[in-house]
Amino acid sequence: MSLVDDRQRHLERIAEVREGRSAAKVGYPIGIRRTEVVRTVAVGTGLLRVTLGGEGTDGFEAHAPDEHVKLIFPEPDGSLRLPEPNGTMLRWPRPMPTAREYTVRRYDPAAREIDIDVAVHEGGLASGWARTARPGDVLHVAGPPGGLIVPHAYDRYLMAGDLTALPAIARRLEELPRSARGWAFVEVADAAEEIELSAPDGVEVHWLYRGDRPAGSGDALERAVTGVSPAEGERLYVWVAGEAGQIKPLRRWVRDTLKLDRADYDITGYWKRGVAAFDEDH
Repeated sequence: MSLVDDRQRHLERIAEVREGRSAAKVGYPIGIRRTEVVRTVAVGTGLLRVTLGGEGTDGFEAHAPDEHVKLIFPEPDGSLRLPEPNGTMLRWPRPMPTAREYTVRRYDPAAREIDIDVAVHEGGLASGWARTARPGDVLHVAGPPGGLIVPHAYDRYLMAGDLTALPAIARRLEELPRSARGWAFVEVADAAEEIELSAPDGVEVHWLYRGDRPAGSGDALERAVTGVSPAEGERLYVWVAGEAGQIKPLRRWVRDTLKLDRADYDITGYWKRGVAAFDEDH
């Protein structure tokens, strides 16, 4: 089967899931791309948007709000170790190259641009790179490997997370039908980290300020989210991401209190305090 046939097959699957009743992950052919920095711009005080462009973005795929790519960085000795194309997949060298996963905030095929919103923090590899990135700098991008396609058939949607989840929440709010209803909870340091969101009128957006408390600590997000009382009989979809330990109680709440079917929620640890390059799947 050719790459064109494979792409058509997964696009048909995406359309099928969107028209269905339950969310499902749909894989795409995974590529490795050489991109160049086009520009960087602050989005609030907490995020730095890096726009990547160039011929390497041709044929890029972006169909799901929470899909991610791996940004591949040089090793400490300056060498660059890249995966190799292997059909619709990639063959990765061992040990794994130095890389970080980020949400695809936006893809514009006409402009050949990919936006990646990086949470700014001290000591972060990607954060440090983004702060010093200049137009023309080269960055290799792998993926995305696919994404979670969520139908528009739910009665309400609940989204929650911290600053690292904000790009995915922002994109999901943009892509929801304008008739959608629900809630979005975002924990940030203060009002300066808030950003403009294009939420449907029926979705309540709640900003939670942690103040001087370290990111990923405290139970403010848990208390706010579990204060929601979905109407009996309504179908609810829940999406949560953030610090692995902080969102753990929400897994129990969704499973044990809401008793949602597994296809009706997605809760993912994007990072873990004290752990570099955290990957919940490994």
